[in-house]
Amino acid sequence: MAKKHDMESLLLGIGNPLLDISASVDEAYLERYDMKANDAILADEKHMPIYKEIVEKYNADYIAGGSVQNSLRVAQWILDKPRVATFFGCVGEDEYSKILEERARADSVNVQYQYDVKQPTGTCAVLITGHHRSLCANLAAANCFTVDHIRKPENRKLMELAQYYYISGFFLTVNPETIMEVAKYSHAQKRTFIMNLSAPFISQFYKEPLMNAMPYIDILFGNETEAETFANEQSFGTKDLKEIALKICSLPKQDEAKPRIVILTTGSNPVILASNGKITEFPVVRLEEDKLVDTNGAGDAFVGGFLAQYIREQPLDVCIRCGIWTATQIIQRSGCTYEGKADFKA
Repeated sequence: MAKKHDMESLLLGIGNPLLDISASVDEAYLERYDMKANDAILADEKHMPIYKEIVEKYNADYIAGGSVQNSLRVAQWILDKPRVATFFGCVGEDEYSKILEERARADSVNVQYQYDVKQPTGTCAVLITGHHRSLCANLAAANCFTVDHIRKPENRKLMELAQYYYISGFFLTVNPETIMEVAKYSHAQKRTFIMNLSAPFISQFYKEPLMNAMPYIDILFGNETEAETFANEQSFGTKDLKEIALKICSLPKQDEAKPRIVILTTGSNPVILASNGKITEFPVVRLEEDKLVDTNGAGDAFVGGFLAQYIREQPLDVCIRCGIWTATQIIQRSGCTYEGKADFKA
């Protein structure tokens, strides 16, 4: 187990810092913008009116977001120790970035943003229909991250202090060069490199950078639709999630002595863990309908809960049960938010 004084800077996350603009809409609104429930897309020109519309017409909330930043905030909540997690990502020099940094630092994440003077801070429209959510991200400044940021001496030091690295699949659309540099460093230092499939479009349209990173990935997260899309793109010839998880585990790996772990969440169905050629399933807590507020952030929260225990060198079953517990807390609130002390019991 990591000693108390060893915890600071143990976990490094890199991703797209986005300010979530969250609003409840009807299905017709999604259809108008060719969007689907429980999907995640990058905004193109036709989606740009959404951000202003939902603020003006749908009583939107602002929530500090971005997949990796959310997971790190949640991990910090569970760990209850300052600055265990460091976050790199690119923002604009504006009010939104001030809100993001203020919220993240209040949650004890050591935020070290790269600032872009030309682009505004990225935003993500979170369109809620009932208990479903659809994400439309306008990366803006988040898309401007450069590898120079991790090479700055003060940031390089933080990278060297970390023992665990977590990067979202979403970041493959931004800067694969950074991902590969961190992945290779992690491999050379025999540390742990973790990624997330993030969204179906990543496996479809960013296949090459994803598969370049795959040999370095020690732990891979995904949900059922992401896993099915990945399997289809890789011609696995199966839609069985357990088979898919095992096949991902067996893809080529740089460090063959350290078998890959694959974890798939499947909504209200059991979490699938593939490790050492075996499948283990973990039942999730089924909430009563009236307790379910917002599934946005459930996946990020699951990863945050898992990472909090994993970097404390807890067994995998404890890590997954903590992920399930954390996701269950988050979906009873609006956005990836929480309150009070985390009281997860291993």
